[in-house]
Amino acid sequence: MTEIFKRPADAGALVPTAAKRGRYENVVAVRGEDQHQQMKRHSNLQSPIMLLTGHEGEIYAAKFNHDGRILASAGFDMKIMFWNTYGDCENFSHIRAHKGAILDIQFSNDETSIYSASTDKSLKAWDLETGKCVRNFKSHTEIVNSCHPARRGPSLVVSGGDDGMVFIHDLRKKEPAMSIKNEENFQILAVSFNDTADTVFGGGIENKIHAWDLRKQEIIYDLVGHTDTITSLCLSPKGEFLLSNSMDNTCRTFDVRPFATEDRLRGVFGGHQHNFEKNLLKCAWSADARWITAGSSDRYSYVWDVKSKNILYKLPGHQGSVNATDFHPSEPILLSASSDKQIYLGELEP
Repeated sequence: MTEIFKRPADAGALVPTAAKRGRYENVVAVRGEDQHQQMKRHSNLQSPIMLLTGHEGEIYAAKFNHDGRILASAGFDMKIMFWNTYGDCENFSHIRAHKGAILDIQFSNDETSIYSASTDKSLKAWDLETGKCVRNFKSHTEIVNSCHPARRGPSLVVSGGDDGMVFIHDLRKKEPAMSIKNEENFQILAVSFNDTADTVFGGGIENKIHAWDLRKQEIIYDLVGHTDTITSLCLSPKGEFLLSNSMDNTCRTFDVRPFATEDRLRGVFGGHQHNFEKNLLKCAWSADARWITAGSSDRYSYVWDVKSKNILYKLPGHQGSVNATDFHPSEPILLSASSDKQIYLGELEP
């Protein structure tokens, strides 16, 4: 049975008090040369660094909603937890969503739903107002690793799993609208739509990203360059470029515009690490597409400048692998979620 919990309004914040956060209270996320200078605040966070605790297991996914007022996180404890971005960053609600670990979560484009992909072989859609499950898609026969909603048009969501299948579901229907079988049944670990939702990208253990045309239902091109398993895909805000993260310890950007040249690789970014844990480390774009970010098994959160390809920030704080990172949609705030069961919100210098 689905458990829905809403924290009472007068409950205490989950953020540690200043006394318990002593070694961080004067720390801000800045470039090295400015470490010892007192800086002007650049966001509406209560403090330059906020710590969110409450998960009972490793956190595998975390995302801001589209206006950045709240964020959601999920992981090994099978819960989707909802937090306020501002004030005390209160955990105001949670849903006990699955019978297995949750590997991915995504807000729908209209923000009426949140999707969750799980090791229990299901993809679910949850009503954000009531917290109830509105769809339980059981098309996959193995672990569902990733999901992604369409940015426009009908309420479509794509999912990829260990069964080597990619399913496109319509929230209005119980059965899948379309199914795609990966060549040789290679596991699909990351999926995404393009901007117009007529192409689906999928990557996994075969070290390349397929682009499937949904009208022709065939592969129209492959994005190559990675030399190890692909763990995450993220489309740029304007839909022009696709960001990928891989166990070869690189992130790469590809031009996915319709009439791009045959060589679509545009950038290679390194410095972060994947290790024996083989977690599906996420990646993300900033709202202006100037920066990208990815988690790392070395306990740091990384931010790169897209144009120069240099590391801008290498942020410490976590005591375990950083599995998910995300940028706030309108402020210079970086979210990071880790195997240490903790979430940090850190203020960056724009």
